Amino acid sequence: MRTIFHIDMDAFFVSVEELYDPSLKGKPVVVGGRPDQRGVVSAASYAARKFGVHSAMPLRTAYKLCPQAIFIDVHRTRYSEYSARVREVLDRFSPIVEMASIDEAYLDLTGSSRLHGPPFAAAHKLHQMMKQETRLNCSIGVSGSRLVSKVASDQAKPNGILWIAPGQEAAFLAPLDVRKIPGVGKVSEQQLHSFGIRKVGDLARLDEKFLEQKFGKWGLALAGKSHGFDAGGWFDTFLGVSEQPKSISHEHTFDEDTREKDLIESVLAHMCEKVGRRLREHGLHARTVQLKLRTSDFATITRAYTLDGATQLDTVIFETARALFRANWKRTAAIRLIGVHTSGFDANEGQLSLLDGEKNERWQKALSAADKLRDKYGEASVSLAVGMQRKPPR
Repeated sequence: MRTIFHIDMDAFFVSVEELYDPSLKGKPVVVGGRPDQRGVVSAASYAARKFGVHSAMPLRTAYKLCPQAIFIDVHRTRYSEYSARVREVLDRFSPIVEMASIDEAYLDLTGSSRLHGPPFAAAHKLHQMMKQETRLNCSIGVSGSRLVSKVASDQAKPNGILWIAPGQEAAFLAPLDVRKIPGVGKVSEQQLHSFGIRKVGDLARLDEKFLEQKFGKWGLALAGKSHGFDAGGWFDTFLGVSEQPKSISHEHTFDEDTREKDLIESVLAHMCEKVGRRLREHGLHARTVQLKLRTSDFATITRAYTLDGATQLDTVIFETARALFRANWKRTAAIRLIGVHTSGFDANEGQLSLLDGEKNERWQKALSAADKLRDKYGEASVSLAVGMQRKPPR
């Protein structure tokens, strides 16, 4: 029987900020930028969450919900430094570690009972070690699968440990809302509710053929997940096989549907900056750029373009995404959501002419400098010119 840990650092960005400024402890804190800036919440303290503030929420919406909150810029260098410290602790605990993101990871502790003791004792040992080494709290889920361990760590928050004993996976999941299953979002939840499926147990009782008929391959994955098995998407691969993302994307939902071309393209530029930065952080170059548009009637349009050479430059990604936008948007359609998705990764950029190569090298240096400024002064400190033309209305 496998023993899988899921470690999730509690309110990671906020917790790191509290180490730099202890006066923030216990107060409603929002990390993401100033409340009058364009952008979304990157993290919120538990005190701020009580007011309904959550990650990915527009900053101005967070301000309306919790005007007394302390708004802080994102400091990526700090978070990366502490993420590396977290990784050092995990590497000393298990040879098989997979960082799922900057603040969460999976560990395979199968067969390590002689070294660390039984599962719950081992989790307690890691829990204490993490606090001592990093001064940060974490929550740990333990079970025989990645999926159940991830759900368990969420149920253990904040600063707790939850071990699901072998054979108890389905019983643990059954009373939980279907939204607790990784991969089930708002739209998926609504679809499941339309069939009377509200709890994971409701899902587990359904026949696999019915789920496949209604939801295709995703239905089969849901059937497996409802019983506590690793199935579908992320959970189809072996732990630790690859830590590189298969795609990188960012989306923005407007507070009010808009037909303002300048505003839409300004936000699009901001999305492309975020995508380009993440590509550079991973040392990847994307060959395919995809645009996603959702209109006020919830119709979704996706259009993709494959570049001649792979890139990680904000400017190239933006030029491509903007061309797709202008070719596919009708001015009569109000835009609700816009997103940029990149894939087809390569470790190197494509073949370039001498002039293009020199131009790209200049852009690489400029964007590298911009990344350092954003690390030091926050995401809003540097932006593409088109991204500074308009800001979302307050």
